[in-house]
Amino acid sequence: MKSGFLEKLIGRLGRIGPEEVQNYLIRLAEEKGFFETVFNAIQEGIIVTDSNGRITYVNEAACELFGLESEDAIGKRLDERVRGLDWDALSQSEGAISRDMEIFYPQNRFINFYIVPLTIEHRAADDKIDISARQVGHAMILRDITESRRSAEQTIESERLNVLTLLAAGVAHEIGNPLNSLHIHLQLMERKVRELDEKVQADLQESIDVARAEIARLDSIVSQFLRAIRPSKPQLHPENVNTIVDEAVRFFAPEIQDRELVVEQELRSDLPLLQLDRDQMKQAFYNVIKNSFEAMKRRGVLRIRTDRDDTHVLVSFTDTGIGMSAENLSRVFEPYFTTKSSGTGLGLLIVRRIVREHGGELSIASSEGKGLTLTIRLPYIDRRVRMLEAGTPESTTNQ
Repeated sequence: MKSGFLEKLIGRLGRIGPEEVQNYLIRLAEEKGFFETVFNAIQEGIIVTDSNGRITYVNEAACELFGLESEDAIGKRLDERVRGLDWDALSQSEGAISRDMEIFYPQNRFINFYIVPLTIEHRAADDKIDISARQVGHAMILRDITESRRSAEQTIESERLNVLTLLAAGVAHEIGNPLNSLHIHLQLMERKVRELDEKVQADLQESIDVARAEIARLDSIVSQFLRAIRPSKPQLHPENVNTIVDEAVRFFAPEIQDRELVVEQELRSDLPLLQLDRDQMKQAFYNVIKNSFEAMKRRGVLRIRTDRDDTHVLVSFTDTGIGMSAENLSRVFEPYFTTKSSGTGLGLLIVRRIVREHGGELSIASSEGKGLTLTIRLPYIDRRVRMLEAGTPESTTNQ
């Protein structure tokens, strides 16, 4: 950054009158306002710091990305306002640095940031020979790469699921057939056991029951695996999402009573009917509620809320469970990733596949030890307003 204009102005301060100084200050204010207008109009975030890492300027896009207030951020160290940013290490470089990072507040996003040092060149009186260059701060340019990053992740996920799909039929056959055979032979053994002494019969029956329970568990894992990678096409019908939420909650009534859990429902009454596959969406809600219950201790609270915006119906599930670390949060949709000792790691994968088959999306916000909120967004078509192309009154009337 060259200081030519300001240095010349400072050099002439002793030779100019108050009126001329005022004109220069007005010019500087106008130029400052012009550049702030330009910087606030662009989509990339811009943050400027001094040599100590304190923020001297932040545009509106950067405030939105990091959830900052411009007035509150000015004068504060950047690493105090953006937690997790190792500013001391980043600012040591003599040249420009480009990195990617993931942020979780105010929204989960991926950001590419470009940091370049700012220097002022001091020149000799003849304005030809450089005496020195002093670093006065850094400029950071931020670009939201969430869409491209998630698109790449979806491509990788799709390729991964395609590989799993190729294995699905073989897995179902190789495991399903032996399970059926085991089930049949257990039935035969059970008939033979009835002919034995009562004490021997009780002992063997217990072993048979354990074996049958393990067969059922294996069969459930295979079924979940197949549903996760080969979801059936939704059979869409107009449905009330509040009714489906209520039915999913009632399914857990015995567990809610036994563990003294609290389920608070805030269901908006004026939601539009959605084109849904009732059974699939109930399965999605069931999996989300089940995960919340498993994460909570006795007397935990689950809040279920439905709402709408201009384009989507929102269903949010907020629990008072153990929450999730940032590292685990970024992996929740990986097949077979689970933080539970007995989990399959397929529950949320199934939920996301069902939601996406309905044209929706889901998001998760959490911090370790502070619960978790999962939000499902399902689209609807609002036909109350339709924008028409500009034309003559007659053509508009004829439409």
